[in-house]
Amino acid sequence: MRIQGLIAATFSSFHADGSPDLTRIPSLVDQLIADGVKGVFICGTNGEGPNLTIEERMQIAEAYVKAVNKRCLVLVHVGHPAIAEARKLAEHAQRIGADAISAVAAFYFKPSSAQNLTDCMAQIASAAPEMPFYYYHIPAITGVAMDLLEFLQLAEKAIPNLAGIKYTASTLHEYQSCVQYGNGKFDILFGYDELLLPALAVGAKGAIGSTYTFAAPLYRKVIESFEAGDIQAAQQWQYEAVRMIRCLGRYSPIPTQKAILKILGTDLGPCRLPLAQLSPQQAEDIRLYLEEIRFAETLRAAGASLQGSVASGHHSPHKS
Repeated sequence: MRIQGLIAATFSSFHADGSPDLTRIPSLVDQLIADGVKGVFICGTNGEGPNLTIEERMQIAEAYVKAVNKRCLVLVHVGHPAIAEARKLAEHAQRIGADAISAVAAFYFKPSSAQNLTDCMAQIASAAPEMPFYYYHIPAITGVAMDLLEFLQLAEKAIPNLAGIKYTASTLHEYQSCVQYGNGKFDILFGYDELLLPALAVGAKGAIGSTYTFAAPLYRKVIESFEAGDIQAAQQWQYEAVRMIRCLGRYSPIPTQKAILKILGTDLGPCRLPLAQLSPQQAEDIRLYLEEIRFAETLRAAGASLQGSVASGHHSPHKS
C-alpha cells in the first residue's frame, strides 16, 4: 500500500452528554473530500480513541466507512492497552471494509524492546491478515521510543501485512532512514504537521495529521509548491501553517483544534474528560489570534490557488 498526499486525523464528535454523535460524520467527510484529502485516520489520538469503548469505536468506524463510500481511504486506529481488544477492533475493521489499520504501542505496560514491540504488533495485525497494517509511532504520548530500523528489520519477517509506519515524531534523521529502508520498501507516513516541508525534503510522500482536518488546502499548497521546485513558496505556505499551529499550545491542543473547527463552521461538540472544552474566554482568545494572522483568508487563498493553479501557475500566500 502506498499513500500519497494528506490523510486527515479526524476528531471525535460528541453530543453534549458525551455520547458519540455519528450524525456529524457525513458532512465532515464531504468537507474533507472537497478539501482534497486522500483519506481519514479515525479513532486515533485526535479522535480520542483511548477515551472510547471498543463498542463506540466500532460504531464510529462503521459510520466513517459508510459516509466515505469508497471515495477516499479509511484507516482505522485499533491500538489498545489490551491486545485482545485491539484484535477485536482489527477484525471488525477488516469485516466492515476499511482500507487499513494502525496501532500504537501499549502505553501502560510498555513494550520493553524492538522484539517485544514486534511481537505485540504481530498479534494485532494477524487479526486482520488481509489488511495493510501501519505501526503508529508516537513516542511523545506512549513513551515507547524503539529503534525503528530494528523494528522494521524484525517486523518485515513477523508481520506479513506490514505496510509501514505512521511516524509521529520530530526525529527526521530516523524518519529518513525508515523511508530509505529496503530501497523504500515501506510506506512511512509523516505525522508532524508543522514539519511537513522538511519531511518532504527527506522523502515523505504521504502524511497523516490533525490540522489537515481543517487546513488541508494550506498543506496541499506546500506539497504542490515543493513538487514544482518553488521552495520559496513552499516555505511561505508552511510558515502560514506554523503560525496557526503556534496557538495550539496555549491550551490543550485537541480541544483547541476542535474550537478552531467550530470557528471555521464545523461544530463537533465537546471532548471527553480528562480533555476539557475551552472556556468561552479561551475560545475567543484563539479566534482573535486566528483573525490577527488572517488564517481564514490564507486558507481561502490556498483553496483558490489550488483551483486555479493549472491555468495560472503557482501563487504565494500573502506576507505579513
